[in-house]
Amino acid sequence: MSVARSRIARAALSGLMGSALLFGAVDTAAAAGRTQEQLTQVLDALDSALFDAFNTCADPVQLAKHAAYFDPAVEFYHDTGGVTWTRDEMIGRTRANVCGHYRRERVPGTLAVFPIQGFGAIVQGTHRFCAMTETTCAGEADFVMIWRERDGRWQVTRVLSYAHRAAGNTP
Repeated sequence: MSVARSRIARAALSGLMGSALLFGAVDTAAAAGRTQEQLTQVLDALDSALFDAFNTCADPVQLAKHAAYFDPAVEFYHDTGGVTWTRDEMIGRTRANVCGHYRRERVPGTLAVFPIQGFGAIVQGTHRFCAMTETTCAGEADFVMIWRERDGRWQVTRVLSYAHRAAGNTP
C-alpha cells in the first residue's frame, strides 16, 4: 500500500472510529438546554442556510458564506470523490466542480438530529444533487454532518456523503 493510501486509510478509520464514538455519546437530552424540537429547528435552519449559499456559490460572496459554515480542519468523506482534510481543499473542489453546475435539495422528511452533549449535534438525512439546467434531480445520497456549537456559533467539523445512487432508489 502506498504511503498516501496508508495515510488515507488510517485517517478514514480514525475519523470513522471518532464518528462511532460520537454516535455512542449521543444523549437523548437536548444540547445546550434546548428541547429536541428546538434543536431540530436550529439544525434544519442551519442546513438550509448552508445549502442556500452552496446553491448560489458561483457568486464569490455566497461561496465565502458557504465556507464559513465549516471548521478550518473539516474532514469530508465522499464515497465516490474521496476525502478532503481541510476547508480550503473542500471549498476549492466545490468551486471547481459544483458552483454554477449543481444545486442541492434535501429530501423532505429525511432530516434527523441527535444531540451530542457538550459539543453540538449529529445531523443525518438524504439529499439530491441536481444539474442547474434541469428541473429534476438524477442523483441522490445519504449524508451525516457533525456540527459543533462553540460560543453560540455552529460549524461543521465532519461530513460523510455516501450511498450515491440514482434519485429515488434506496441503497
